[in-house]
Amino acid sequence: MTAIPDEVTMMDGYAALPRDNGELVFAALWEGRAVALAVALVEARGLPWDAFRLRLIDAIAEQPDRPYYESWAAALESLVVGLDLATEATLDAATPAERPVL
Repeated sequence: MTAIPDEVTMMDGYAALPRDNGELVFAALWEGRAVALAVALVEARGLPWDAFRLRLIDAIAEQPDRPYYESWAAALESLVVGLDLATEATLDAATPAERPVL
């Protein structure tokens, strides 16, 4: 897995990664992979971390009851679409049917 930079692990407030006794918590493999994908995308594009973090904060604010990592995935999809790397339709077509449409 991609090493998670301090600016990611040290996020606070709504965007803070879930922890248990100080350790990052992932209930499923896809959650850790989503974190790694976001970190890798931001680094590969030379973007500031806030390019993702602010989208995460918006995703959490839009649906505060949604599980944290589902908001993370929504923020990642928003960044991918915002960078014109894929369209919403392409992402919708490539994901399982139970995933909500963008």
